Amino acid sequence: MNQDLEQAFVKQLKENQNIIHKICRLYTSGEDAHNDLFQEITIQLWKAYPKFRGESKFSTWAYRVALNTAITLYRKSTRSVQTSSFDMGNLFVKQEEYNYEEEEQIKLMYQAVHQLNDIEKALVFMYLEDKDYEEISETLGISQVNARVKMNRIKTKLRKILNP
Repeated sequence: MNQDLEQAFVKQLKENQNIIHKICRLYTSGEDAHNDLFQEITIQLWKAYPKFRGESKFSTWAYRVALNTAITLYRKSTRSVQTSSFDMGNLFVKQEEYNYEEEEQIKLMYQAVHQLNDIEKALVFMYLEDKDYEEISETLGISQVNARVKMNRIKTKLRKILNP
């Protein structure tokens, strides 16, 4: 591949790497698994990059590739490898503004989200990232109406999980 394509890819990847890290955080538990998934997503993005036509934003396309990669690997790993839980609460609260109540709420929310299926997790993730239903539907390959209906059902499901 030519150097211009490589430079364009690296620039886009740097600008959008937080998307990948957030997806890795959602589908993994532990630093090693996070790093492995990040690497695999980066490889899949690089392999697919020559086919990226720019019909959508790079971030939308990257969401789709990253989520598909994470879901595929997650499904494979659930068949063979057990992982241990990982306390993710500390990742969201800075030390100097430590709030035990907020940390506990974040832990409970992640525990609830981990009980959802792959598509539901992806939908919640994008919803919490303030993505509009147009981008959610485009990324997940479902209609906007379907995305809204699924989100409402997920909210109900999460309420039942969090308030049994």
